[in-house]
Amino acid sequence: MTRPAHIAMVSTPFPGHVNPSLEIIRELAARGHRVTYANDAVYADRIAATGAEPVVYRSTLPHEGTEHPSDWPEDPAGQMAVFLDDSIAMLPQLTAVYDEDRPDLVLYDITGYTGRVLAERYGVPAVQLSPSAVAWEGYEEDMAEFMDSVRATPTGASYFARFERWLADNGVADTDPQRFSGRPDRCLALIPRAMQPNADRVDPDRYTFVGPCLPLDLEESWRRPADGSRVALVSLGSTFTDQPDFYRECLRAFGDLPGWHLVLQIGKHVDEAALGPIPGNVEVHRWVPQKAVLKEADLFVTHAGSGGANEGLYYGVPMIAVPQAVDQFMNADRLVELGVARRLDTGEATAPALREALDHLTTSPDVATALKGIRTETAEEGGTRRATDLIETYLS
Repeated sequence: MTRPAHIAMVSTPFPGHVNPSLEIIRELAARGHRVTYANDAVYADRIAATGAEPVVYRSTLPHEGTEHPSDWPEDPAGQMAVFLDDSIAMLPQLTAVYDEDRPDLVLYDITGYTGRVLAERYGVPAVQLSPSAVAWEGYEEDMAEFMDSVRATPTGASYFARFERWLADNGVADTDPQRFSGRPDRCLALIPRAMQPNADRVDPDRYTFVGPCLPLDLEESWRRPADGSRVALVSLGSTFTDQPDFYRECLRAFGDLPGWHLVLQIGKHVDEAALGPIPGNVEVHRWVPQKAVLKEADLFVTHAGSGGANEGLYYGVPMIAVPQAVDQFMNADRLVELGVARRLDTGEATAPALREALDHLTTSPDVATALKGIRTETAEEGGTRRATDLIETYLS
């Protein structure tokens, strides 16, 4: 049996970077480990509910409750710099805590660069928890043209120079920013292996796919209508939700559709009145308990963020992918390759296209077979229990 240990987790204040690993944190605490979790105060209550101790730092990132897509730079280098700036600001806040309370092991999210720096500072093992796809052998070569174009911009050149200097100043052995952020010593990928591009080229000694780590018993519930209608959920996540035109197309596509009930999540930016008349088979919310709805759903219209895509696969729900940013386009294409989704970019997501996709995805035996196979494979990856077992082996 593994001795109880102090395990520190470092992440950033976004649902897609906190929620995927919360069940691992809960299980570690339940096994008797002392878990401290560094994040902004906006997540303190959610963290405390797992049995972990929140370590609050002041994040410089636009985050849940305050962020808007317009807060983010449009260029890739600018977007990467936002996370570097946060890590630089975070480090002294965390060393002030952990220099006097050193962990035995550090877990860190892919955006929690400070976690890996702390592990090197204290000479303890570090394990990255990735909520999205990981690097494969040859990734750097495959991405060389894109990264060279980023480095060629003034913002990109500044980003890489500052990152390298920050690593060197803090005694990190390998100061190459790409290797530091993209090549962890150990990584648990919290996604189904089916969602990983070039999965056959991923180093199994470095990366382990454990699949989504979702709660077995959901704290929140949602029930389909008593009339037995089939359920469609529409959600674009927490950030890129300022899409009133898209929501109106969804109402046109699914509103008053016989035999269907629509759950429409619109986020915090859209005025519900701007949607026009709401059909009787539609419920509109700023936020919904997504996992509870997906457990009952027959169709999921999603932005294809890693969290949503993984949850859709976990519950075996066919998806219409409407990607909005970053890795969502790659995720959408992967879902299509797996035979469980249609991709409709925002401008293409008209009512007729949405309706046609619904008809195909919910009647095709091939889609149903593909979803069943992926659910079986995902369950075999082990989820929370396997992830926690592996973390305990790293302690010893």
